[in-house]
Amino acid sequence: MTGINGYALKARYYPALLATIPVLVALSILISRAKFGLATGVASLAIPVLVFAAADIARRMGRRLEEQIYSESGGKPSVTMMRYSDDAFDPASKEAYRAFYASKINQPIPSEEAEKAEVTAGDAFYERGSAWLRENTRSKKFSVLLAENITYGYRRNLLGLKWPALLTNLALVLLCGSMLYKKGVFDTDDETTIALLIIVVLAVVHSLFMGFGVSRQAVIEASRQYSRQLILSCETFLGNEASNGKLVRRKKPIKK
Repeated sequence: MTGINGYALKARYYPALLATIPVLVALSILISRAKFGLATGVASLAIPVLVFAAADIARRMGRRLEEQIYSESGGKPSVTMMRYSDDAFDPASKEAYRAFYASKINQPIPSEEAEKAEVTAGDAFYERGSAWLRENTRSKKFSVLLAENITYGYRRNLLGLKWPALLTNLALVLLCGSMLYKKGVFDTDDETTIALLIIVVLAVVHSLFMGFGVSRQAVIEASRQYSRQLILSCETFLGNEASNGKLVRRKKPIKK
């Protein structure tokens, strides 16, 4: 997959591959058992196209689910965790991070009173600050942050493919079941029967994984972990500025 970066491969294509395994196996069996011709040629071309399409669908549906989750939970964790009312970080650290945000986006720090009066005003400040962090942490220096981002993207996109995968598995089981029924005689020595049984078993096991192993809670946990690491990346910048004589950390919260 030349030209695909690490994030795209692990957060987009891995979920697509995992979600389409039963279909890919079914296509592979079809190709291996059939004589080379138009049908097998089309099936061979369909495999990479299917994975690419699944990756695109995963990304789009994952983003849609992301918006729903944020709406239901009160906002992006990278924003909500910076609110005065949130206890994910201690007040002194959050004040230092707010001061750092303010120095980068040229916007005054919202006071606790103003945030209580209108939470969206403070959220706009935190969103701009976290956006600055995302744009300025795209380097190998922040490898831990990248790993957390990949984990979150992987879980989110896999969740986006959960129901399409379950419906596809159901279709495969019904199709293979009907083919076995039409054969009439259940012969375990017959290669076609064995191939159909493999697809059915794989589809069932895969459905159990997608049904119970892929959940919103797993996405929420990964989202919070990534957001926490994103905010903690302020420490790297604060340390660099301190060493350069531009200390912006404040030991005590500033009341405005």
